[in-house]
Order: sequence, then structure tokens, then C-alpha cells
Amino acid sequence: MTTTPETPTAVHERAEREPATVEQLEQEGDIAADFIEGLLDIADIDGDLDLDVRAGRAYVSVEAPADASVSVLADPDTVQALQELTRIAVQTRTGRFSRLILDVGGSRDTRQSQLAGLVDRAIARLDEGASQASLPAMSSYERKLVHDLVAERGLVSESYGDGATRHTVIRRG
Repeated sequence: MTTTPETPTAVHERAEREPATVEQLEQEGDIAADFIEGLLDIADIDGDLDLDVRAGRAYVSVEAPADASVSVLADPDTVQALQELTRIAVQTRTGRFSRLILDVGGSRDTRQSQLAGLVDRAIARLDEGASQASLPAMSSYERKLVHDLVAERGLVSESYGDGATRHTVIRRG
């Protein structure tokens, strides 16, 4: 009997029903670190890897001194692309959907500051009389950060759209 491979959507839905154990997340981190280390070696980029498990996700950080070549990878779009490639590598090895988070040279902190600025500008539009304020499309992780920032400021946010067009709309409660 042959089995049909699961679609990415089916794998994702199953992953949300069956959260990964700490051991599985540590395994994801190890696989991801090996993959990233291989990419860094190919590109001849120096970087130290740090692994962590937080809030049901494996986190892999690539750190290096400020003058190191790892900074060429710290652009948020580049980090997002590397994260997706790394997730695919992890999923291929484990057969499980991965919600792994990759940080390169502090790029996540930089992006969180940018998202806070977007939220603040959206709130300013609400203060000027807008009934709601839409933010640009972003990843599920970034939308989660935005939802947390909005809630901290006492407002309400919801995500709309599908796939690459999914975005957050902010309004007063």
C-alpha cells in the first residue's frame, strides 16, 4: 500500500493539534544548527550558534562580533528566507512542521523595534480619527508580535487575508 505525502497545510494543521515536546524542539534546533553551520561554511562566514527552546519553539541565533561577516545576513528579508529554508530542512529530516525561529546578528530585536514603530504609527492614525489601521502583510511570527504589542497598548487587532497577503488590522476595542 502506498501512502500519499501530506500537503504542507495538512502538516501545519497536524502540528498545531500536536505541539512538539521539548525533546523534539531540541532536535529541531540541532538539525537547524547543522544546516545553518553548513551554509555559513559554504559562504565562508564566521558565526557562533546558540540554541534555545522558548514558548513552544526552537530558537537558533547566529552571533558574531560587529565587524564579522555575519552582518551581511542580518537583513530581515534575508533572515526570513534563511529561516524558511532552515524550516524546510528540519521538516525534511523530522517529518514534522517546524515553527523554528532564526535570529542573525540581533535581527529579531531590530525587527521587533520596526514592528513597534509600525504599531505606533497605526495608533497615531486611529488617534487622528481613522476607524481602523491596516499594517502590511507579514509572517505569522511577526503578526503574533504585532498582536502582543497592540494588546499591551490596550487596543484590538485581527489578521485578515491568506498566505502572503495575510496582514493585521488594528482598531479600538
